[in-house]
Amino acid sequence: MTKSIDFYFDFISPYSYIGYKKIELHNYKLNFIYKPILLGGLHKLWNITPQAFIEPKKKFMIMDCEMITKKLKIDFKFNTKFPLSTIKLMRGCLIFKGEQLQKYIKLIFEAYWRDNMDITDNNVLSNLLEKIGFDFKDFFKKIEEIEIKEKLKNLTHDAFDKNIFGAPTYVVNNKNFWGQDRFEYAIDELNSIS
Repeated sequence: MTKSIDFYFDFISPYSYIGYKKIELHNYKLNFIYKPILLGGLHKLWNITPQAFIEPKKKFMIMDCEMITKKLKIDFKFNTKFPLSTIKLMRGCLIFKGEQLQKYIKLIFEAYWRDNMDITDNNVLSNLLEKIGFDFKDFFKKIEEIEIKEKLKNLTHDAFDKNIFGAPTYVVNNKNFWGQDRFEYAIDELNSIS
C-alpha cells in the first residue's frame, strides 16, 4: 500500500496557501494527492458563512495569516482582490498531471498570496500559463468540458461526505486534519501506518 496524504484545498483560502507552502518546505518528500474543491460550494453544503463575509473574522484572518507566515518565513501578502471566484482556476487543477500540476498550483498560489495579483484577469492567467508551457485558449476550452466541471463538483461533494468542512484539510488513514496547523499531525499519522 502506498502511503499518501490527500490535500483538500482551494486557491481562495490563504490557509490553503500556507498549508501548501508547508508541503513545499517538506520538499515534497511524501506522496501528496491534490484534491481541488470549491470552498464556497462546501460552505454552502454545510450552511457555513465564510470568514470573508464576517468583518471581525476577516480582520482576524488577515492578522493571523500575516503572523503565521512571518513566523514560518513564508512570503505573503493578503490579496487586495480577496475574495474572488476561483472556480475556473480550481477546474484548471484537473487538466494537469504530475510536475505540470505542481507547477500550476505553485504559480497560482504564489501569484495570489505572494504577489497580490488578480488571478482571474485573463492577461495575468495567460502569462502564468505560459510559464508552464500551456496555451491560454486550450486552458479555457478544457475547463469548460462537462467532465472537468463534474469532477470538481464531485470532489467537493466527496469532501462533504468525508465530513470535511474547510480548507486546507489533510486526510490520512481516513482521518481528517483540518487547518494548516494540523500538517505535522497528518505527518505523524502517516508515519504511524505500518
